[in-house]
Amino acid sequence: MQAKVEKLLFRLSELERQLSDPLTVSNLPLYKALTREHAYLNQIKETSVHLQRIEKELLQNQTLLLSEKEGELLALVKSEIASLEKEKLFLLKKLESLLVPPDPRDDRGVLLEIRAGTGGEEAALFVADCVRMYRGFADRKGWKIEILSASASDLGGYKEYIMGISGTGVFRFLQYEAGTHRVQRVPTTEASGRLHTSAITVALLLEPDESEQSPIDERDLTIETFRASGAGGQHVNTTDSAVRIIHNPSGLVVTCQDERSQHKNKAKAIRLLAARLIQQKEEEQHKAMSALRSEQIGSGDRSERIRTYNFPQNRVTDHRIDLTLYRLDQVMQGDLEELASALVSFYYQKKLSS
Repeated sequence: MQAKVEKLLFRLSELERQLSDPLTVSNLPLYKALTREHAYLNQIKETSVHLQRIEKELLQNQTLLLSEKEGELLALVKSEIASLEKEKLFLLKKLESLLVPPDPRDDRGVLLEIRAGTGGEEAALFVADCVRMYRGFADRKGWKIEILSASASDLGGYKEYIMGISGTGVFRFLQYEAGTHRVQRVPTTEASGRLHTSAITVALLLEPDESEQSPIDERDLTIETFRASGAGGQHVNTTDSAVRIIHNPSGLVVTCQDERSQHKNKAKAIRLLAARLIQQKEEEQHKAMSALRSEQIGSGDRSERIRTYNFPQNRVTDHRIDLTLYRLDQVMQGDLEELASALVSFYYQKKLSS
């Protein structure tokens, strides 16, 4: 790993020279590409420098430990060593993830669809929890979030929630969130304190980029307007602002009602429909190489799952990489970095081995 890091840091110094060259600055496409590469390599540099500092502090504490036989200082040194070793492990995993080469799609925006599966209202409440989790992760990463559609449940959860997420590394870190997520906890509505198991599904759609031709022909659409329902203020049930679009050739239907403006709801619905049509086309072309969306999200049954969230034990387990963390409370606040990075590394190594 160290040899690879040194090679990339040498490339970083070359990039810095190139970026200061007026000829590079005047070539906008080249300048943008080199700037993206520089940002990526700079993350590796910062993580590597941080890791070296932690390793140095760890060595100093281990040396100090040998000279201390008893007393409060000994306990303090042992505690510091345990903390530094934990941080070192985290940084090693982060560096391993960063060493996965960039994918052209890494910075593509995505549409994240979260739906309640098995479990009724409890599943809908967990959808709301996961919405907060992904919003928290997005805040930590500096990503932008836009609500496209939300269907509220009776107890304050969501039957369905669709949001657009954009920013640096969005697809890189979210691409493996698709699938069935299982939750185990005692619902607030459960008087006997019995543990319930529910499930939700997460699907991920790539936002069409500028180079992709829109798959939508307006003549193929049936556009209906209706009055919005649910939370939303005085405009609810007073204007026909909600929009339903039916793509007649495929039968796909999308609905948006979050905006007060019918025009804005239509624009969001068109974006969602375009993303679904592009994914549908890719699935048809690559059935042998990639999973279909129905396989990706599963049926929402409890027995199918990529991840389990166990609240009584404060435990989250990703079953694909056999990773268990006993800090579910932090994960639900948006601390998904370790899980996301581990998945990026795992699937890259799996790709290399195959």
